Amino acid sequence: MPATLPNDPAVTLDLALDHGLTEEEYGWVVEKLGRTPTFVELGIYSVMWSEHCSYKNSIALLKTLPRDGEALLVGAGEENAGLVDIGDGLAVAFKIESHNHPSAVEPYQGAATGVGGIQRDIFTMGARPIASLNSLRFGSLENPRVRYLLDGVVRGIGDYGNSFGVPTVAGEVYFDPSYEGNPLVNAMSVGIVKVGETASAIAEGVGNPVYIVGSATGRDGIHGATFASEEISEESEAKRPSVQVGDPFTEKLLLEATLEAIRSGAVVGIQDMGAAGLTCSSCEMSEKGGCGMVIHADRVPVREEGMTPYEILLSESQERMLVVVEIGREHEIEAIFDKWDLHAEPIGEVTGDGRVRILWHGEEVADVPAEHLVLGGGAPVYYRETQRPAYLDAVQAFDDSTIPDVEDAGTVLLELLGSPNIASKRWIFEQYDTHVRTNTIAGPGATDAALIRVKDTDRGLAVKTDCNGRYVYLNPRKGGQIAVAEAARNVVCAGGKPLAITNCLNFGNPYKPEVYWVFTEAVGGMGDACRAFNTPVTGGNVSFYNESPAEDGSTRAVFPTPTIGMLGLVDNVEAHTTTADFKAEGDAILLLTPAAWVHTGGIEGSEYLAHVQGQTTGDAPHLNLAEEQAVHTAALALIRAGLVQSAHDVADGGLAVCLAESALHGDVGAEVSLHAPEGMRRDALLFGEAQSRIVLTVEDDEAERAVALAAEQGAQATRIGTVGGDALRIAADGAMVLNEAVEALAKPYRTAIPEAMGEAVRGLAAVA
Repeated sequence: MPATLPNDPAVTLDLALDHGLTEEEYGWVVEKLGRTPTFVELGIYSVMWSEHCSYKNSIALLKTLPRDGEALLVGAGEENAGLVDIGDGLAVAFKIESHNHPSAVEPYQGAATGVGGIQRDIFTMGARPIASLNSLRFGSLENPRVRYLLDGVVRGIGDYGNSFGVPTVAGEVYFDPSYEGNPLVNAMSVGIVKVGETASAIAEGVGNPVYIVGSATGRDGIHGATFASEEISEESEAKRPSVQVGDPFTEKLLLEATLEAIRSGAVVGIQDMGAAGLTCSSCEMSEKGGCGMVIHADRVPVREEGMTPYEILLSESQERMLVVVEIGREHEIEAIFDKWDLHAEPIGEVTGDGRVRILWHGEEVADVPAEHLVLGGGAPVYYRETQRPAYLDAVQAFDDSTIPDVEDAGTVLLELLGSPNIASKRWIFEQYDTHVRTNTIAGPGATDAALIRVKDTDRGLAVKTDCNGRYVYLNPRKGGQIAVAEAARNVVCAGGKPLAITNCLNFGNPYKPEVYWVFTEAVGGMGDACRAFNTPVTGGNVSFYNESPAEDGSTRAVFPTPTIGMLGLVDNVEAHTTTADFKAEGDAILLLTPAAWVHTGGIEGSEYLAHVQGQTTGDAPHLNLAEEQAVHTAALALIRAGLVQSAHDVADGGLAVCLAESALHGDVGAEVSLHAPEGMRRDALLFGEAQSRIVLTVEDDEAERAVALAAEQGAQATRIGTVGGDALRIAADGAMVLNEAVEALAKPYRTAIPEAMGEAVRGLAAVA
């Protein structure tokens, strides 16, 4: 029986509750072990059964998502990241994960270590990271603390990514009061590896030595997994030690050493030490291989004096890996990591009994069955109570007749272009290195999705993160569908064929029936769309407990935000790369829509209704998945036929904003003439956000051919105008309704965020 160390507290139910376990779960631990756990074992169970590691409240639903596809080389959740075959003997490893709670407490390090952690998931697979993306959510920029959080998060992403040497090529940023006290920081990484040269997170071969490689272990990040599995509160600030501290320069060394070690053939299995640190990697690798491990915690290199086995096992110090090495080849691995000036210390060996045993100076302090602890194994799986939220009846009963129609469309367009959700994000992405390694063809601001060259081939990758949480709030199922649909549409607009997704599901407390109902519906909507577009889910992350504290002591969930990371393939980057900017005077402007589609959508759920009219209400915008797929097919056919000069999807702010953005990016105006169906509001025509629409430009003498080709693909392309001049002019049924100089449009669009951040806070003391 494992020993209790002299300074360890007595394990009781109260102590288990303090560790985040429920009374029922603590009972299961005692039952599974047949005894009271030691303090070290309690720590192990508490982190491995936390929501962050076990997915106990989501795994049953996640298994309903489409997870199979011809191009997938590993199943969803089987490895550290998804792996997709892109031809030419190459594969793409990609994944997105959250670092929300750490970023709320310590924005700089929270965001930085989020970037570092997702990169390790990629190169642990044997893939070299070639691009980073992110998806961020904050409260109102009028709030000084929100400005402090945005400033810290952006600097953390930029400093870590720039130092590590991987370009940040795309992202999205939204602002809404629902995120006021609980920002969302989702980080994505994309890497390339040769098919057949990947590594697996597995422990095999009885007697094979187990190494810890990379940085020394400290006390940072202890109980980070359980911290991420509870709501933000006033006490969260005291948990600042649960936020890890990153070192991008060490990570760069670890990247090179890891890839060299994998290429040597001496690595049997390898896993990043992310959430739950050494505990998670040792248990998961053991369970996957159907074996066990003996770990000598006292042999782990540490950087702080007096660390206990409990602290060493639960530390989430960054830039570390657990490696199973082929016996007899230890010297090869040690030499590689020594060359890169990194630790490579043998701390245990693989066993055949299926148990993870922890020794401390020869004394056993933990003995746990690996299968009891892991996702899909013996960890708890819950089916939570659901209840449709009452607010949905109120918002979906919205009547747009209560809102006066727009009279001065130009003023409204200027106001929308100054909305932080639409305005240029240049202030943010200029802090990122977007072109290091010279693979970036089109980075932030140039295209609807970023384009990255796959070196030594004609191919490229189109990648995008996307989600409109407002839509999911108003109609969870349709909102989940739109999140996937818009990400796919953005990839198509850049010239890519959507292949697969990763996702980061950001929701509130799953123990609240209304929250879990929304989660269930949103996951169902994602699944609907993924099946429609044949874009299977390769894996991702669930982040629950995203709730903002209220003044009355209660909490409210953030907008449900199932962020989608979409991967697409561009067959020929030289011929098919497509950007959003208007190109040349005289080019025809086409609106690509579903066949026989008539714009009858309203203003509900739109940025116009929220930002200009101050109401977040109505249903999510119109979407039909079959129609959406037809538009994708037609757009790709037009791009591959060499007809398309520019492509930009109609999204936030509607058609008028879409046209304005293409004009701004191209620094050229346009003459546009629209037809409004009888009874349609002008604000809906200009600013409504009905889906499945793309604005294309083609050379004037190719317009008829483009219209005919779109029809052959089951869509319609309608000529609505011509590129040219120095202003955006829009007529509706012959009457001029908007006439604004491009120069005038540029001012709010380009200055909104820099002006808001002019007083950005550089330290917590300034807003404490």
